[in-house]
Amino acid sequence: MADAKPLRASSAAPEGATGVLVLANGEIAWGRGFGAEGAAVGEVCFHTAMTGYQEIMTDPSFAGQIITFTFPHIGNVGANADDIEADDPHALGMIVREDVTPPSNFRAVEPLDVWMKKHNRIGLSGIDTRALTRRIRSGGAPNGVIAHAADGKFDIPALLAQAQGWPGLEGMDLAIDVTTQTHFGWEGGVWRLGAGYGDGASTSLSTNGEGLGLQPQPFALSAVEGQAHRPHVVAIDYGAKRNIYRNLVAAGARVSVLPATATFDQVMALNPGGIFLSNGPGDPAATGEYAVPVIRQLLETKLPLFGICLGHQLLALAVGGQTTKMFQGHRGANHPVKRLSDGAVEITSMNHGFAVERDSLPGGVRETHVSLFDGSNAGIELEGGRAFSVQYHPEASPGPQDSLYLFERFVGMIRERAA
Repeated sequence: MADAKPLRASSAAPEGATGVLVLANGEIAWGRGFGAEGAAVGEVCFHTAMTGYQEIMTDPSFAGQIITFTFPHIGNVGANADDIEADDPHALGMIVREDVTPPSNFRAVEPLDVWMKKHNRIGLSGIDTRALTRRIRSGGAPNGVIAHAADGKFDIPALLAQAQGWPGLEGMDLAIDVTTQTHFGWEGGVWRLGAGYGDGASTSLSTNGEGLGLQPQPFALSAVEGQAHRPHVVAIDYGAKRNIYRNLVAAGARVSVLPATATFDQVMALNPGGIFLSNGPGDPAATGEYAVPVIRQLLETKLPLFGICLGHQLLALAVGGQTTKMFQGHRGANHPVKRLSDGAVEITSMNHGFAVERDSLPGGVRETHVSLFDGSNAGIELEGGRAFSVQYHPEASPGPQDSLYLFERFVGMIRERAA
């Protein structure tokens, strides 16, 4: 960071400082803590979205990460119970430029700092986030510790040791920590003003994982055509965002969700019409140790298959490709992606620190999308079109609807196969 000073054992908080960021290389930045008190260690990354911070903080893909928001005014719209992707935040904390202000939005239920404290997440304001972002862009995403103490007292050497002792995301399987532990059926479509998500979020079909071989039960979707006769999608949850399931429902599907460790037999016992591979955190190669063999078996069934983010990377691994850790990663709601079939550009939301190596893709796998920021791979399709995946998040609607066709395409493939 431009204004960071070398760490010394005698480093003391400046007057008024109640929060600190300590990087593994010894760089340090003081600020004002908010939310929960304590310390958290993880990878420090940056995100370019101007809003949607609840969605970002609760996205399971951010497990193990501390989010630096490049937009300075985070918290203006407050917090509510709808703008979440999981019951609790998975990001470890947030770093912002300006202090969190009282909310100014008709949907706000409580201030962001109150929501952060309630969910035991640490915030740090008063940081030169532009300098920190430049530091990440030039030096890569570092390991670090974010800490908040109301009395301004910190054991800096201990925090440094914690940052240096954290192994980093490469080689780390985090999907196993964030995946569902149950088999359940998803209900409810996309959010609508004044109506919310409709008839509720989910209905549990199993509470202990022992019922994974059961046939799926009819879903209460009386307000939509098809009801239980809708195309059945079995989603494997590696850390899925809820809005993915909502968009699958909106596209006409009936959705059952299984844990990341689900076996081929457990998936097929639900008689799927199509398979969905979700997003999630961590190193895809580590998750692939148990996920890839199952995906390879599923590909042999010729069932339509669709993957997003980590699901995209796992599909690439399953067909013989490779993934690598990115220098800084892609995290934002304004990433342009070129669709190679017609040259159209989609404005997408991205959140990934690993990427598929296009040169590793074997014959029979076609690249379908590329990032216009750095040219990295953003989509693949298997020969015959029966399986495809994208690196970005179409459910996040940054375009806002540039990429929703992917859900419709997937459900349409299932309908066509069943006809």
